[in-house]
Parts: sequence; C-alpha cells; structure tokens
Amino acid sequence: MSESANLPEISFEKRHPIVIIGSGPAGYTAALYAARANLSPIVYQGLEPGGQLTTTTDVENYPGYVDGVMGPNMMEDFKAQAVRFGAQVRYGAVTDLDLSNRPFKLVIDHESGLLADTVIIATGASARYLGLENEQRLLGRGVSACATCDGAFFRDLELAIVGGGDTAMEESLFLTRFASKVWLIHRRDSLRASKIMQQRVMEHPKIEIIWNTVVTDVLGSDEVTGVQLTNVLDSSERELAVGGFFVAIGHTPNTSLFSSWLEMDDLGYILTMPGSTRTNIPGVFACGDAQDHVYRQAITAAGTGCMSAIDAERFLASAS
Repeated sequence: MSESANLPEISFEKRHPIVIIGSGPAGYTAALYAARANLSPIVYQGLEPGGQLTTTTDVENYPGYVDGVMGPNMMEDFKAQAVRFGAQVRYGAVTDLDLSNRPFKLVIDHESGLLADTVIIATGASARYLGLENEQRLLGRGVSACATCDGAFFRDLELAIVGGGDTAMEESLFLTRFASKVWLIHRRDSLRASKIMQQRVMEHPKIEIIWNTVVTDVLGSDEVTGVQLTNVLDSSERELAVGGFFVAIGHTPNTSLFSSWLEMDDLGYILTMPGSTRTNIPGVFACGDAQDHVYRQAITAAGTGCMSAIDAERFLASAS
C-alpha cells in the first residue's frame, strides 16, 4: 500500500470527525447514524448522487414502503432524513486523497480539500452494460441489470437475459418465477458458470439458451418490445420479441481511487474485516456495493452503512 501521496497545492479546511465518500443507501444511512451520534458528518455525493437507485423506477422490496417507491424519491427520503439530524450533504467528488496519516487528506474536484479523522467509503459499484444506445435509452423501461430488483415487474412476459457466468444463471433462474419464458443469450458455445448452475439452467423448462449470439440492439420506443440478435458464426440476424431485457455481465466497483491504499479482492471490491466494515487502514471504513459483490441490494447496503457509522463512532471514541 502507498505510504504517501503527491496532492495538488491546495488549502485544506478544518478537520471533520467523519467524511463519507459517496451517497446511495449505504452513504446516506451512514450519514444518518453518524449525524444522530452528533458527529456532524460531511457527505460528498459523487458523480452519481443517490447511486444506482436513481436509475431505478419502482422499488417494492425495501421495508416500509408499502406501495413501493420510485428509486430517486427513495434516495431523496434517505438524504432528507440524514440532513434532518445534522448531516451536511455536498455536491462534488473526492478526486484524490492521502490516507498515510490521520487526519486524512481529501481533495474535492481537484481544487479544494478537507481533513477527516475517519473516512467512510460508500462509492458503490456500477453495472456493466453492452454499450448500446437504446439499451441506455430504455434503462428502467424494460432494461435492467438486476433481476432480483425488477423481476417481479415482468410477470407472464417472455424475457431475454445476456451473460454466461454464475450471475447470469442465478438471475435467469430467478426470472423464471415471473416470466413465461426466459431466453438466455450467450456469445459462445459454452457457459462460464459453475457446472451445477449450468445444469440447473439447462434443465429448467422455462429457459432456452441461444448460443453463439450477441445482442446488437434493444427494440422499442417507450418500452422494450424485443432485441436484435446477430449470430457470431454466420452473421445472420433476427429479432426476438420480449417484454424485458436483463444484462448480467457483471459489476465494476467504483474503487479505483483507493487501489493504492486499501486491500481489495481480484475484482476490485474493498476487503473488510469479518463482521465489520473496517479496512486495512485504521479509521477508514467501507460499506455498500464497494465491498459487497454478493447481495448488492439497497437493504444490505443500508445495513453496512449503519455498521460503518457505528464502527467509525467507536473508533473515534477509542482514539480520543
């Protein structure tokens, strides 16, 4: 891990007990708990204020929202509750930092800085997409990267999902609970998933695999009506009518800023000590999808956000 950092020549404002990098369920929950502990947390929202849920329409699986809630509205509720108790939410992103000594130095948008006694990382992860124009245009209107989040909205419809790993297998099987048929599209003639997951998919009566094929377009004006497919062997094309399109080709944790400081797994997720949100640097904590590649749900992100605030509070108490 790095021992020092060459930061730009800027002034650093007074030190704060807790600075939270990132928003979303994890960041805002950490802010709520830290604020109620009278620690006056500062939250930098990052490049995507509110996180992945701001690209989600209806959220029906978060406790307390009986009739469901729009993702952006839910994040505004989280933010307002944290602000009510004294959290200071700021626009801007942390663009550089020095975690070699406490107080830690954070650079904001390359031009200003502040000092932090503890840092909570809640930068989340970003779903990987195919990069198609219509895929992004129809995101939240039939295009999704989370079957667990959105599968229930597609009851009795034929659905398409692209991917070949365990995540794609798990999500395909989950979608069969709602869909009339699931088309699994894979660009090769064999799957990367574990043998047991492959077997479950291949034996499921609702799932049919389309081999050696890529999705080249998502069809529909206001909502998904189908996908354009191209066979990689003979370049033949066809359209497949579906009511929803799921992308299951993985996530990328938004943690590159911390790669020279914190211990991470091979995929870039921050490693935390078992049963906590502590990282390898005392006083630095990680929560939400930046350290969780298993569940990736709003409720689990909020749970680790709570943990990180409590861990930071206890760290400050022991360090004083």
